[in-house]
Amino acid sequence: MRYIKATMWIFLALLFLGMPAASQAQVAVGISVHVGPPVLPVYVQPPIPAPGYIWTPGYWAYGPNGYYWVPGTWVEPPVVGVLWTPGYWGWAGGVYLWHAGYWGPHVGFYGGINYGFGYGGVGFAGGYWRGGAYYYNTALVNRGGVVLRNTYVNNTVVNNTAVNRTAFNGGPGGIAAKPTSTELAAGRENHIQPTSLQSQHEQAASTNHALLASVNHGQPAVAATSKPGVFKGTGVVAARPASATSSSAAAPKRNATTFNNQSNAHNTPQTNASPKTTQPALTAQQPAHTQPGNQAAQQHQAQPQQQQHQAQQQQHQAQQHQAQPEHDNKPHKP
Repeated sequence: MRYIKATMWIFLALLFLGMPAASQAQVAVGISVHVGPPVLPVYVQPPIPAPGYIWTPGYWAYGPNGYYWVPGTWVEPPVVGVLWTPGYWGWAGGVYLWHAGYWGPHVGFYGGINYGFGYGGVGFAGGYWRGGAYYYNTALVNRGGVVLRNTYVNNTVVNNTAVNRTAFNGGPGGIAAKPTSTELAAGRENHIQPTSLQSQHEQAASTNHALLASVNHGQPAVAATSKPGVFKGTGVVAARPASATSSSAAAPKRNATTFNNQSNAHNTPQTNASPKTTQPALTAQQPAHTQPGNQAAQQHQAQPQQQQHQAQQQQHQAQQHQAQPEHDNKPHKP
């Protein structure tokens, strides 16, 4: 038994040393799984609890009893000027390794996973920082009854009806995206670990039997929540069947234009889009398949996915200087 454990750790160490530096910094060494995570569930975004919160998408984590769902939630960033780069599962050397999420001045590589609500696989389209204030893209934010003073509208990432909901990068059936030079640069920046509330949120999910994939079969009763660690009451939403939200989505296509990847972005609110008073029909993940073992048929799609990832990043860079101030939503001091 000791020999087996020692061999496993030697293997992981060699695998770790063979990875790019940007990836090494994110890998939670020791968390390796031989079966990939389930597809991402479908859910609507709960309303933001108050100004100042940033959306962090849900994800599949792994524990002693297998995969369990960590609900998406609104989080207060640890400091001004940072954005969230979601974690992701990556296939390498015959196992799936978890790359932990982090806070930083720019959004880095998160496997090309389409988590929805602005995290379409490249960058983040849900908001950006400017002058110490955070601006929300109201096309992707469920405001509920909360008044957000700093807003803009970018509708180029809405009306997506065909999204890959695969929850891992690489391997049979996985997303084939590779990190771009911009994402690699973001990975080398100084990062801030998840906040204590985020850690407590994941810990609470790990002890909730109903969030186990083996129990909820990919449709957790608590798919998202307005506040970290709050799994009951107002602001809690359940997963829904994929067909229930097939006509509307808040996640951009992988080849759609996205921007707002920087804390000091040069892009500003748009002029040709006025703020909406009604809430957008926000959805996240729409399952496209079940377990990785049944995904071999998708391997031939790997190259197109990578090309889409690169095209989206190029569009993201080209778009940053084109947006103009929105007529009815000029910046206000918080």
